[in-house]
Amino acid sequence: MLSKPAKIPSYCKHKASGQAVVHIKGKSHYLGLYGSPESHSKYHQLIAENFGEKRVECSARGRGSDLTVVELIAAYWNHAKSYYVKNGEPTSEQYSLKLAFRPLKKLYGHSLVSDFGPLSLEIVRDEMIEAGITRSRINQHVGRIRRMFKWGVAKEMLPVEIYQSLMSLDGLKKGRSSAIESKAVKSVAWSIVKKTLPYLPAQIQAMVRIQMLLGCRPSEIAQLRPCDVFDRDQEVWVYEPESHKSEHRDLDRKIFIGRRAQILLKKWLSRDSEKYCFSPKESREQYDYERSQNRRTPHTPSSRSRRRKKRCKKQPGEKYTTLSYGRAIRNACRKAGVESWSPHQLRHTRATIIRKKHGLEASQVVMGHSKADVTQIYAERNYELAKEVVRLDG
Repeated sequence: MLSKPAKIPSYCKHKASGQAVVHIKGKSHYLGLYGSPESHSKYHQLIAENFGEKRVECSARGRGSDLTVVELIAAYWNHAKSYYVKNGEPTSEQYSLKLAFRPLKKLYGHSLVSDFGPLSLEIVRDEMIEAGITRSRINQHVGRIRRMFKWGVAKEMLPVEIYQSLMSLDGLKKGRSSAIESKAVKSVAWSIVKKTLPYLPAQIQAMVRIQMLLGCRPSEIAQLRPCDVFDRDQEVWVYEPESHKSEHRDLDRKIFIGRRAQILLKKWLSRDSEKYCFSPKESREQYDYERSQNRRTPHTPSSRSRRRKKRCKKQPGEKYTTLSYGRAIRNACRKAGVESWSPHQLRHTRATIIRKKHGLEASQVVMGHSKADVTQIYAERNYELAKEVVRLDG
């Protein structure tokens, strides 16, 4: 039997104080002066947060004249929380949306959507420039704001003219604004990597060495599992990641493993096929074991019986993330006294080497820089070229 939909609580007046109030799940939320635009905005925001996207869409549909920006943000955020999800986890796009909407909400949260135009969007953009955000990131944030208005049009929450007017604002051009420029990701010299390696745990060392040879993304080396590596009886192995950057476009991702990478990887493939080759939990256990074995003084009876305290609330997981991988490298760089570098720079280094030896096309296909409109025939030809490059280059 289908359950009845939850009843939306009414916007009410608290007679004693003159404030607007709404009662949600037994709790009273005071919204400010009764009848004020701010109180109505807070009311609709609370309804959006507690009763879901569809409720907000239905209440906002056809209300383009009195819909506020904060109401639109609340409705779109409920959509984003379920849309920008990968393997059950929120993607980085959710965090980026929060950053994009922060100045918009600050400056125009209580304004009507119908009053928000290109000049308003330009003022929001100027606020981002003042905050020191880079030019390319600002253009991305402005695109996210436009995308929200486009979504609002599709849900019949606002007229299409509002979105069309926002499209008239051009993006920031290099050298034509006061926005700071982001630094390009450069390759890292192997001499610097080599100095860092002794300060890294054994698993991270292996990840760095293998990633340097494969040229894969940090997330792809972190999620490597034995069951994802095929053709081990061939001269060149094939690694097909469980998840990758372009899978939502129905694109395949194949990473070819040459002779030198195979030698490094063999040790880490001798485990359960479904388990990750590199595990922070295992790395921590190995560290604790080695520390215990290298202890100079024996444990006293009292220390043996002492109840151990947990080091931290969050325990090491089954696989590394791009953040934990990068953090381990930065810590090692600090200990080694060398310039800090990131795992993504290893990919750039590998791409530069392949391009010098084999040309631009070879670099593109080995790195997996395929576009969404590439035909299947062209992709197959690229795979053959990538295999040949890896076979010759090891």
